[in-house]
Amino acid sequence: MAGANGTTPDATDLVAELQAIAARPLSAATGMPPGVYVSEDVLALEQSRIFAREWLCAGRADAIPNTGDYLTTRIGGQPVFVIRGTDGGIRAFANVCRHRMMRLLDGSGTCRRIVCPYHAWTYRIDGQLIAAPHMERTDGFDAKQVRLPEVRSEVWEGWIFVTLDPDVAPVARRLRALKKIVGPYRMANYRQFVQRDHVWRSNWKCLTENFMEGYHLPVAHRGTVGAYFPVKDTEFGDAADPAFTFQWFKKTADAPVGTAHPRNKRLKGAARQTSVLITIYPAHMIALAPDHFWYLSLQPKGTGEVEIRHGAAFAPEVLKHTKDPDGLIAETTAFLDRVNEEDRFVVEGIYQGAQGALSQAGPLSWLERENHEFIQYLARRLGDA
Repeated sequence: MAGANGTTPDATDLVAELQAIAARPLSAATGMPPGVYVSEDVLALEQSRIFAREWLCAGRADAIPNTGDYLTTRIGGQPVFVIRGTDGGIRAFANVCRHRMMRLLDGSGTCRRIVCPYHAWTYRIDGQLIAAPHMERTDGFDAKQVRLPEVRSEVWEGWIFVTLDPDVAPVARRLRALKKIVGPYRMANYRQFVQRDHVWRSNWKCLTENFMEGYHLPVAHRGTVGAYFPVKDTEFGDAADPAFTFQWFKKTADAPVGTAHPRNKRLKGAARQTSVLITIYPAHMIALAPDHFWYLSLQPKGTGEVEIRHGAAFAPEVLKHTKDPDGLIAETTAFLDRVNEEDRFVVEGIYQGAQGALSQAGPLSWLERENHEFIQYLARRLGDA
């Protein structure tokens, strides 16, 4: 915690404290010390030892279905875009012109060529430079020798992942155990109907931890999803995994969302009312239900700001067999917006609390097992020089 004079312990001490908490059983564990959320030095460690070395989710593959469709993201300070190529595949590139380092693309959209908005250097969608105006007097310049650097990318279950680390294991290998858990839902076939980017005034870990536990649902979400969430039915897996954490939770039969559509023949019995709450480390989170999913992909913008890519998708049979798909999308989007605002209130409040000189972490509930596993993940990665 912060000292009496308002100072924050240094990163070495905070990591040591995290490691001590991680070594305890859940029944004797606490949350993270407040300094972990507010320390600039801890954030620097997170950027170098986590975000620069891990797979990060850029979004959904079905969001860019056609040749030239793209979306942008970043890995730490590195701007990146992912684009659908002429061969139908998805590739990622540095979103920086090879001339004067101008950012090339913003947001999402579609293009036939990538044209720098600064001096009109122009690239094919495979990254090859094809035009560079007024470069004919530059000795030795050859456009054929200039390409955008490619960023390592993979698609898993419909998610696009990118990384700057050439050595990290492939996504499918790291998430082999998760594939067995989510396989019956056939998540890759879900179709995204909304994607938005936000910035909240909080630390990225506050939002990650909030997503991981259902403990708060009956209270913070009493007006939305909390009314249909029987806390006692929460279940966890047998053992922690180094790449992800998850829990199962059930919805009541009268829940407006979260149960299988009558045309869903993939799921049987209790599985038709069971969702999986997944966090793929470090910061990609999915609430996967039989009829839909929604997700958050996070990037720290600072100790007290987090960039959020939020989206949602329906299982294919839901939109196919509704009389008013536009109305369903609008209604569901509005509902999820309400849920997000409920989360924003508590997540920003937690960060404000973490800045207090008298603040300290309390003991964890059995419903916060994923939070303890997240602490264990952070302790490993931040202690890995």
